[in-house]
This record gives sequence, structure tokens and C-alpha cells, in this order.
Amino acid sequence: MKLLQVTSRFTRLGMLTAVGLTAALAAAGAQAQAAWPAQPIKVIVPYPAGGNADAIARLISSKVAAGLGQSLVIENKAGAGGTIGAQQAARSPSDGYTFLMTPNAVVNLTPLLRKVPYDPLEDLLPVAMMSSSYGLVAARKDLPANTMAEFIALAKKDPGKLNFGSVGAGTATHINGEIVHLKTGIQLTHVPYKGSAESLADLLGGRIDVIYDPVALAQIKSGNLKALAVTSPERHPELPAVPTLREQKLDIPGGTWFGVFAPRGTPPAIIARMDAEVGKAVNAPDARALMAKFSQYPDYKGAEAFGRGIREETAFFKNLIAQTGLKID
Repeated sequence: MKLLQVTSRFTRLGMLTAVGLTAALAAAGAQAQAAWPAQPIKVIVPYPAGGNADAIARLISSKVAAGLGQSLVIENKAGAGGTIGAQQAARSPSDGYTFLMTPNAVVNLTPLLRKVPYDPLEDLLPVAMMSSSYGLVAARKDLPANTMAEFIALAKKDPGKLNFGSVGAGTATHINGEIVHLKTGIQLTHVPYKGSAESLADLLGGRIDVIYDPVALAQIKSGNLKALAVTSPERHPELPAVPTLREQKLDIPGGTWFGVFAPRGTPPAIIARMDAEVGKAVNAPDARALMAKFSQYPDYKGAEAFGRGIREETAFFKNLIAQTGLKID
């Protein structure tokens, strides 16, 4: 009987010790998670400095940094239409100290058109959608066309003679252009660049004819380029006289969004905190005016809604690509 009592006491003692240890570990884990971020956070932008992706990332990162009380360091990792930077982000440690800020092409366009070294729906976790673009069809100043109808007529006179620049094969600035060409029955020669700054420079220099990129806004406003159309559903607030594609009788899907992603395995609590801070940054009173300078407007979606939208949009683009027969080299 005494032996049973002693054994029972040890059993209870062991259980209490185990419970205490579990509680201590849970408290330590909660404390470590609450301490995030304890060091600077790297934000990978898969395009060079100077373009819209870089500008939006820096704008939002500066506001998020203030909310987190920790700096966010931009790392421009350009190449292969944004896929090099996306790959680096996907393969980064899932400790909450690496995020990806990117436009939609890296996630739901390029992977549909060629093999990429990551699975966008599995390797990258949606954190938050930041903004959408007032897309622009921008032409060199001396192009003998001032509307989409005139541009289409000019292109049809000599198929393949006109060319258009993009930030790389399979990017939104490439695909949006190709969709316009396919839907209107015109042929243009594609000239890929590593980033928006380079394609913009060549458009200003007259070496290419057109770009489908909101980065052209400032040069259009200054009179160095001309805008043929706005690709978003509504007119650009900075260019109220420029009609949309829809207003010019062209029902062509288009548009670009920018969002934040994390490597697979990043703790949910960190995802939720970053999501919340991005939401605050995007909805700040001055955000709309600041974003408009880069042809963007606030369009926040939280992690769950953002992820659902990506899946739906990917299915839409997959069907569209099948219908148009669009391919890239």
C-alpha cells in the first residue's frame, strides 16, 4: 500500500513537472513571438530601383517600419521577369525577416507561361494586397497617333514595324500589351528590359514606340510622352482628359496590383501582424495622394481575401491565355 502511495506521488510530481515545463515553453514561445521584429526586416523587390514596384515598396515599407518600430530594408533583386527575386524570397528562412513585395505577374501570369523555379501558390504565402494600378498606354511624343483607334490603324498598316517595351517576358507590362494586340488584331515587336526605368528611358529616346506601364505618368504630365489610354476601369485622377480603353470601345482586361508575400512556413502570428501594419499604411490619410504619383491607388485586402483573389485571378488568366493562344519565348 505504501509503495502504491509513493508511486502515485511520483506520478503526480512528474505530471506537474511536465505541465510546468509545457507552460514555460509556451510562455517562452509567446514571448519570442511577441518580440518580433527584433531586427531589421528584408523586403525583396524583384525589379530594379527606379520603377513603380520599387517606388511602391519603399513608400509602404517606410510606413510599415514606423508601425513595427523596426526598419525594413529594400533589396532589389531583378532579372528573368521578376522570377529571380521571387525565387530568393520563396527559398528564404520562414522566420519573419524576409518578405516579397511584387506585382501580380510574378504570381499569376509568368508561371502560367513558362516554367519558374518556385510554386507561387505553395511557396509564397499571401500577406496583404497593397494597391492597384492606373495602367497607362504611353507612346513616344512623335508617334503619329493620339488615340487607340489611330494607334491600331497605324500598327495595321505595317505589321511588326512598331515595337513595345516591357520589364521582361511574362510580366504584366508584357502580357497586358500582348492582350491588347491580340484583341485588336495588331502585331508589335516585343522588346524586353530588366526594369521600368530602362524601358521608359528608351521610350523617351524614341528607340521604342509604346509601353504599357504606369511608370510613364510623370513624363506624360511633363509633355515628354503622350498617353493613348488608361487601362484601369476609371480614368487616372492625374490625367483626367485621357479616356480609358473601355471608353474607346475596347473591352480588354488589364490591370496590375502590388502585394506582400512571405516564405512558406512563416508563423501565422507574424503574417497577421504584417498584414495589419500594411493595412494601416495603405489606409493612411496621405496614402492615396502619394500613391497617385506612381499611378497607384490604395486597394488593401487582408491575407485571406488576398489569397482567395489570387486563386480566382489565376484561373481567369489561365483561361484567357488558353483562349488567346498567348505564348512567350
